Amino acid sequence: MQIAVIGAGHIGGTIGQKWAAAGHEVVYGVRDPKSPKLESLAISPSYTVRAASPAEAISEGEVILLAVPGSAVSQVISDYGKAIDGKIIIDATNRVGQPVMNAMGLLAEHTPSAAVYRAFSHLGWENFQNPLLAGSQIDLFYCGTPGASQAVVDGLIAEVGLRPVYCGGPELAESIDHLTRLWFALVRDQGYSRRTAFKLIHEGAGT
Repeated sequence: MQIAVIGAGHIGGTIGQKWAAAGHEVVYGVRDPKSPKLESLAISPSYTVRAASPAEAISEGEVILLAVPGSAVSQVISDYGKAIDGKIIIDATNRVGQPVMNAMGLLAEHTPSAAVYRAFSHLGWENFQNPLLAGSQIDLFYCGTPGASQAVVDGLIAEVGLRPVYCGGPELAESIDHLTRLWFALVRDQGYSRRTAFKLIHEGAGT
């Protein structure tokens, strides 16, 4: 599968490497594709990883991961909304300090034909790099468009090493964001390590 990762910071860089190691073709969409900072992302000659402009990466990607800073996501969606419409889009951005942390509303406005998901937003990147904690697989809660594309996102989350927990449609994005706020409160205010995560424990029906 061809995946465009828009942004190559800790979140995008870590997840993109995992997907490349799983056999996907990953293109990082960045402002400066020749930046020396990107050299560390291609850590194995067996990986299919390269950098390009956001427009070029998006044109090639079947799946688009938005992993830019929260302050930049509105502009990215405005600039490239038509190009990413109709694709599978994963919003991993956090607009910290804004009334709405996610970009799902903007995506619904600019990409009405896309399958849009809110994922990889409520944990620190260290938990994507190492998805095992205290001997247990970390759960990743996510929401988005129900249907066939959900199985694709499930698989991509699993390939990072996390257990996917689908919570419902796009209207659940704010609930996912509450987990983000809880994670911030634990790590920033209560002194917990960034290697802090959540686990769903249940009895009876469920997936």
